[in-house]
Amino acid sequence: MPPKKKGKGKAKKGKKKKSGEGNELEEKYRRSTLDVTVLKEHLVLRRDVARQAQACSQELQTRLSTLEHKLGAEREDRRDINADLTRQYKTMQTEMGVKVHQLEIEVSKLQQQLTLCQEALQRERESGEQMVLEKDATITELQGKIDNMETDYEKILHDTLDSLLSRLAEKRLHWQDESTELQLEHKERLLDFGLNPLDI
Repeated sequence: MPPKKKGKGKAKKGKKKKSGEGNELEEKYRRSTLDVTVLKEHLVLRRDVARQAQACSQELQTRLSTLEHKLGAEREDRRDINADLTRQYKTMQTEMGVKVHQLEIEVSKLQQQLTLCQEALQRERESGEQMVLEKDATITELQGKIDNMETDYEKILHDTLDSLLSRLAEKRLHWQDESTELQLEHKERLLDFGLNPLDI
């Protein structure tokens, strides 16, 4: 019979174990329910965080897209500006090259004209100096001729005056003789008429 007792004792122990296990199960269930609730709350929080993150991500994506669009537009504008500036620079460079070439041609022409003018001026100076020398020689020659003519004229004038004086002296003597003869004739005629020539 003792084995029966043993059996009974085991049965009692088994009931105790079952009630202890039930409590543990309930505790585990409560814990599990609590864990599930906590996990659900975590999930809700994470879902909210994920939604906020997704909203932020979409906003950032939109901003990034806008910024990329702006950046692309600015790059395009910069390319256009660079192309326009390059074109303007090349145009200005071409125009400047043309102007420089024209100015070089003009400078060359002006230098040629200056050279020709300097040569013409040199010829004119030499010609002027030659003319001055020729004029000086002519003036010297003419002055010598004038001096010779003056000497000749003086000589002719002196000879003429001497001749005139001698002729005047001869004529004077001649007229004095004639005058004396006329006076004598008139005296005689006055005396013939009975007049005294001294009274007249």
